[in-house]
Formats: sequence, structure tokens, C-alpha cells
Amino acid sequence: MNDIKIRTAKNTDLETLFHFQKAMAQESEGITLDQEKLTAGLTAILSDTNIGTYYVAQLDGKTIACIMVTKEWSEWRNGHALWIQSVYVKPENRRQGVYRHMYEHLQCIARQEPSIIGIRLYVEKENHKARSVYRELGMDENRYIVCEWLKTSTRRYLKAA
Repeated sequence: MNDIKIRTAKNTDLETLFHFQKAMAQESEGITLDQEKLTAGLTAILSDTNIGTYYVAQLDGKTIACIMVTKEWSEWRNGHALWIQSVYVKPENRRQGVYRHMYEHLQCIARQEPSIIGIRLYVEKENHKARSVYRELGMDENRYIVCEWLKTSTRRYLKAA
């Protein structure tokens, strides 16, 4: 899998990202995403790097995976943490090092940019397979638990499968 190329996603990747995110939501949480809301969200991030950045992994010119990264400011560390979100690898390309390539790409970015203090992600507690992958890559499960309050119910935008 040394032929994997990682690049910043472009507007021309919108349709692929759309299908990847729909598949991920269905697979990981059993939900169907609202098509208009998803398209608007993807269009927004692809046109404004202040929101975040999508990267795609390609093999033989075909997009096989994606990863979205957002930044969080830490005044304690005077820098940004990169938050990994929306990871998707096509089923036929899993367990072949694709995620590792994407993760190492982000590590290179973090090492080259002094204002980036590290990489974080959240994962479902019961997603033991993913947690194992993250540990294999040297990520530690820390003492924090992610809590959230959403202005509007997420379920308004999602439909149970």
C-alpha cells in the first residue's frame, strides 16, 4: 500500500465525500443523513478552510478514504490541536494501512507547523476495533470524556435506519 497518495480534498471530491459520509453514518450509527444538510455541510468545509480540512487517500487514482480535520485552540498550550473527524475507508481497503497513511500525513503536518500541539479524536466507546487501531498508532486514551450540548436535536437532521 505504499502507492497511497494523500491530498487535500477539492470541490470535485464533493460527490465521493457525500457517499463516504452517508455510508459511515449508516454503518457506524445506523442513521441516514439528511442529503441537503450533508451537501451543504460538505460544500461549506470544502470552500472554507477556517471550518476544517478534508483529506482524501487515493490508490491508483481512485479515492478510497477520507479524513476531516478541524482545529481547536488551547490557551494552556498556546497552540491548536488537530481533531480528527469523519474518517471513512472503503470496506475493501480496510486493514491495509490506509488509515495509518492518513494519520502519518497529519503527524507530518503537525511536526512541520509549530502552532499545532497534537492530534485528538473521539471514538465510540464500543468501537473496540477502531480503539485498537488508534492505540497501535501510539494514541493514548486520556482521562477526558467528551460531553456535548447541541442547540437543536441531532435527530432532527438524521433519520433512524
